[in-house]
Amino acid sequence: MYKIKKFLNIGSEKQLKESISIVHGYAMKIIHARLTKGMKLEGKEDILSRFASNKDHDVDVLRDIVISFLIAGRETTSTALMWFFWQISTLPEVEKKILDEIKSTRARNESTTTTFSFDELREMNYLHAAITESMRFFPSVPLDTQSCKEDDILPDGTFVGKGWFVMYSAYAMGRSEKIWGKDCLEFKPERWLDEDGIFKPESPFRYPVFHAGPRMCLGKEMAYIQMKSIVTCILERFKIKVLKKEKIQEHVQSLTLSLKIKGGLPVDMYS
Repeated sequence: MYKIKKFLNIGSEKQLKESISIVHGYAMKIIHARLTKGMKLEGKEDILSRFASNKDHDVDVLRDIVISFLIAGRETTSTALMWFFWQISTLPEVEKKILDEIKSTRARNESTTTTFSFDELREMNYLHAAITESMRFFPSVPLDTQSCKEDDILPDGTFVGKGWFVMYSAYAMGRSEKIWGKDCLEFKPERWLDEDGIFKPESPFRYPVFHAGPRMCLGKEMAYIQMKSIVTCILERFKIKVLKKEKIQEHVQSLTLSLKIKGGLPVDMYS
């Protein structure tokens, strides 16, 4: 049915075409503005400039890169933070440990600035573990699909033919007892810390929230820094009370396939 709509340019296919045109237009404005001003920003190259410096990347490739950052970065980070704040609102002991770590980091570095530096944020191992544990339960992209470039055989012996699509669920994997043990349904940041309290990452093939292998998310470290910075700024200044927390529902956004909270996350904030 969609092929007929697309051919006649009517209905949902017409609307999709118009929507894509708007997104492409917005991305192209960013690129043209940067090309007009020059690709170097205050003597420093940003990410777009680095991609543009590669002569193999034409304007269409740059457009797709900008859209990827706008959609992938914005949607996934905000979604992960919503679920994180909802989960810690039900776990006061976890919130207390995060606040204790924030206070100890400030004291240790004698920090008086409003925000923490990159190095200070990297020192917050428990917060890193809590965010990671939150995304284990609620990955921003719960389902992902890849296509097979050539005939292949999976580790368990399953044959996958060229052009076949393979789908996996990070949502289901994060709740699998086979992968995470009998306490798989328990929110436990400590599972990500070693004996010294230092964060220990898992294999990305076991925890594919940021994908794995050649498709590993390029913005992974940036996303962690952004989330940790936002969490520290909010929790250090405000007490958050999630409203109607027992009625929170999962909702998959059809365009971006992100696992959002239906209706958003209504909260009261107290200083």
